[in-house]
Amino acid sequence: MENEIEQKEELLEIKTPDEPKESTGQSIWEFVRFAIIAVIIVIPIRVFIAQPFIVSGSSMFPTFENGQYLVVDEISYRLGYIKRDDVVVFRYPNDTTKFFIKRIIGLPNEIVDIKGNDVYITNKEHPEGLKLDQPYVKNESSNETHFELKGDEYFVMGDNRSASSDSRYWGAVPRNLMVGRAFLRLLPVNKVSVLPGNYKQAE
Repeated sequence: MENEIEQKEELLEIKTPDEPKESTGQSIWEFVRFAIIAVIIVIPIRVFIAQPFIVSGSSMFPTFENGQYLVVDEISYRLGYIKRDDVVVFRYPNDTTKFFIKRIIGLPNEIVDIKGNDVYITNKEHPEGLKLDQPYVKNESSNETHFELKGDEYFVMGDNRSASSDSRYWGAVPRNLMVGRAFLRLLPVNKVSVLPGNYKQAE
């Protein structure tokens, strides 16, 4: 009888080490499966739908400040929904490895005239010219600019007019360099917002 008990205990001792191995194997597989699913979901979102950017510089002050963390909506621009007054992230035409953030002022085939700090848009709807309302501009500048946009070009300007390098100095932004519009401001926490800097002209 004692032998039987000893044999049973030995069998238990032999089986016990196998159980953690099965559990460890299952845990590894679960982790791998989760990682694969995450990659399948996250990478397409990151590449085609939205991606993060950190504001660098003061060209959009006070709408955006240096160091603020943004998520940019790319899908809307892929579908062609580009509008005047959008806050846009794009590749700098003179160095496409750099990303800039500005506000869209002029649309394709429009004429942009800047007189002092006033901006006028001439297009089919406003052949006599439309003076833009610019409540987002706090730091004004004085310019005399006349610019005619082609069918795939956009005129962009920083809200901080006297401290912005933009289309006034280096020209229009081609459609293919547009990345997307600012969709979410995540940092700083006290300024979290959806469509930060959003404004619609009463045209």
